[in-house]
Amino acid sequence: MFKWAQQQLANVAGTQEPIYGPSAIKSVAEEAETTPYTELTRDDLKWEVMETTSVETQTFYFTSDSGQLAFAQVIYSNVAGIRTTCQFNCKIFNLDGSKPHVWSTNQLQNYDFSEDKTGFYADDCALELSEDGTTYTIKSMNDEHAIVNLTVKRVAPGFKAGKTGNTLFGTDLSNPWGTMRHVFWPRCTAEGTITTKEGPVDFKGRAFFSHALQGMKPHHAASKWNFCNFQGPTYSAILMQFTTPASYGSTVVTVSVIAKDGEIIMGGCKGDATHIQTKSDSENDWPEPSTIKFTWAGTTKDGKPVEAVVEGGLGDRLDRIDVMAEVPGFVKSLVATAAGTKPYIYQYSPQKTKLSLKLKIGDQEVTEEGVVFSEATFISE
Repeated sequence: MFKWAQQQLANVAGTQEPIYGPSAIKSVAEEAETTPYTELTRDDLKWEVMETTSVETQTFYFTSDSGQLAFAQVIYSNVAGIRTTCQFNCKIFNLDGSKPHVWSTNQLQNYDFSEDKTGFYADDCALELSEDGTTYTIKSMNDEHAIVNLTVKRVAPGFKAGKTGNTLFGTDLSNPWGTMRHVFWPRCTAEGTITTKEGPVDFKGRAFFSHALQGMKPHHAASKWNFCNFQGPTYSAILMQFTTPASYGSTVVTVSVIAKDGEIIMGGCKGDATHIQTKSDSENDWPEPSTIKFTWAGTTKDGKPVEAVVEGGLGDRLDRIDVMAEVPGFVKSLVATAAGTKPYIYQYSPQKTKLSLKLKIGDQEVTEEGVVFSEATFISE
């Protein structure tokens, strides 16, 4: 009876859930044991637009030929089916620390979706998928300090782990109360500009696209996250990993893919993110990583074993984001009363020492230097 009452309070107020253990989660890794990954169709890119508590995002990460780094993002959030908000975020990183990052975040008005749910529209904002399903256009005039006009074209197949990409939460997994899902375009080309008060910034170069759904309160789904986006001349390597709270057995779920133009080299749920060296952040006591190691493992379609690693020092962080202070109000609504929740995002892109992807495909070994953007997110103990 107490566990039921605790669950009801958690549903309403966002407080910590009772301990269900690992039996209350079905990782997408279980699907990936028999079907490591599935290439995306147009239907996989539809917005879910859930009517219950959820956070859904489409995020585009840009690595320009001139060395600029940025992302653009639409967030759709629903709090308990009572209040829905949409937000457009854009960030251009200042990589040498000489001036502040360009950061723009605006709540969107009069949002809507295309008939097939692949396009998103709001006042002065549009995100559209082309008819052939290979190209997104991202446009926003919500903020004169960051006017976005970008095009992202997929040059490798889209990816989801397993058959569905879904990790399920609940004591009855045939009727789950929560879902986590990520689908990627791991390797894309980009064209267009983000116009700031200092003029247009050209983002011709590489891009990566992620469509993520957290179909439950975010701090109930995960206690920490690790993310790596490696973009090189020939290869792209993506790894997204989250660890559930103790409620779900502190289960680690990894989704990873390596691609080059025209093909996915390997994909699935094998790989890891390790903080080899850390330092305590004096502001919040989180163990901020200083040296990291990301690994990928799997097989090619014709059965060749694949192993890869990106390892090294992160250098000075690009940014530390106090989520409670800086993101839209819906997050505060979701976690305001949650005991022990203090979400921070640490962002990195090593500049002084470029990191390399060390890739082995069968007997072939390749080392390729590229641009790494990584995040370490801490939410709760």
